[in-house]
Amino acid sequence: MLELRDIHKTYEGQPLLTGVSFTVAAGETVCLLGASGSGKSTLLRIIAGLERAEAGQVLWDGEDLASIPAHRRNFGLVFQDYALFPHLTVAGNVAFGLRMRNLPRHEIRSRVAAALEQVKMGALASRRVNDLSGGEQQRVALARALATRPRLLMFDEPLGALDRALRDHLLEELRGILHASGIPAVYVTHDQDEAFVIADKLALLHEGVIVQQGAPAQVCAHPASAWVAEFLGLGNILEGKWLGGGQVETALGVMKAACETEASPGESVAVLIRPQRVKIGAGAVHLKGRVSDVLFQKDGYRVRLESGLYFFTRVPPQVGEEISFSVEAECLKRTTSPS
Repeated sequence: MLELRDIHKTYEGQPLLTGVSFTVAAGETVCLLGASGSGKSTLLRIIAGLERAEAGQVLWDGEDLASIPAHRRNFGLVFQDYALFPHLTVAGNVAFGLRMRNLPRHEIRSRVAAALEQVKMGALASRRVNDLSGGEQQRVALARALATRPRLLMFDEPLGALDRALRDHLLEELRGILHASGIPAVYVTHDQDEAFVIADKLALLHEGVIVQQGAPAQVCAHPASAWVAEFLGLGNILEGKWLGGGQVETALGVMKAACETEASPGESVAVLIRPQRVKIGAGAVHLKGRVSDVLFQKDGYRVRLESGLYFFTRVPPQVGEEISFSVEAECLKRTTSPS
């Protein structure tokens, strides 16, 4: 439904977006994931029509939106700060956009009631928004966007001001609402865990381009570069030399490795060691290391060695203990070309 083609934008004379392209299919939630300052919010504003790209196209169902102003695009936008009117009730806030469209009163009442029920806020319709919690205010902002029956929903770090427990709860609810409504969505965040919950497709933004996109499980299983693996927190990133024959040499020693990139023997590569691929005292190739820290984490222990390597285990070794272990590593590109 939505397609971005080769979007370019500068900020204070410096390139911010340099050839961004991606699509959003019908009913699909695409999560734009990147570090703060990477241009995610600017890209959202370009889609909304609040800013203009210096080059490239934003298309909806094949139609170029360049000449369509923001108020005629019928896209809903939900912000982190909610942008609610404090002098209005919950219902009044949800009805605001509908009144601007001069809809009949009976239709406004029907849409407001339906939108509030979608976000489980029907019982609070008459309450002032200043009397609501942060999570309740975010639900009102979502209901306001849903009430206009937008063609596309856009979320700009919508849960960033909430605590982790409430954020996790609202994320699951939001995912269910989006799937039930069938409305395609673009969701901007810098939080990897948040992105994994909400996204049907990830689009990772780095240095002005989308460096990798795909289903969350696919991106995690096959990161396109060392930057992607490090940003997603997939594990330990080391420098290595590809030896060929399924082996790579690192500062830890020679270890088995699968190579995701074409490398010649002797070539320098980035090496990913996922914590779940470290086995203590197991495997044909044994490495040694001394334990520098052991940290309890819910259902197991996070163990760090003096070399910096970390992994998880249910039975913790002692700090200062020397252990033998084996790993299965992956060789990756250091950087990713624009996709």
